Amino acid sequence: MNEKQIPIEIGNEMVGGVYSNVAVISHSENEFITDFILAHPPKGKVNARVIMSPAHAKRLLKALQNNINMFEKKFGPIKESGEPPKFGIEFSNN
Repeated sequence: MNEKQIPIEIGNEMVGGVYSNVAVISHSENEFITDFILAHPPKGKVNARVIMSPAHAKRLLKALQNNINMFEKKFGPIKESGEPPKFGIEFSNN
């Protein structure tokens, strides 16, 4: 089977990435929506919103698990902190 190579570009504004310490995931029958948020009191900001099909969300889950397994094999177990502080999330369009 011939695999096609797709060249992928990353713009200068994305090359540094964004930091997120909260992810809010919601879904409908047709899509999963993940908001990546930097929550720093007194408020937070959605830095990125990713919308994907359920099939792609499942592939992402498997890819994340595979990468976590490889990371832990190389660097040791990832230490999980306790439950994060509970706070409400309210979205606004400002």
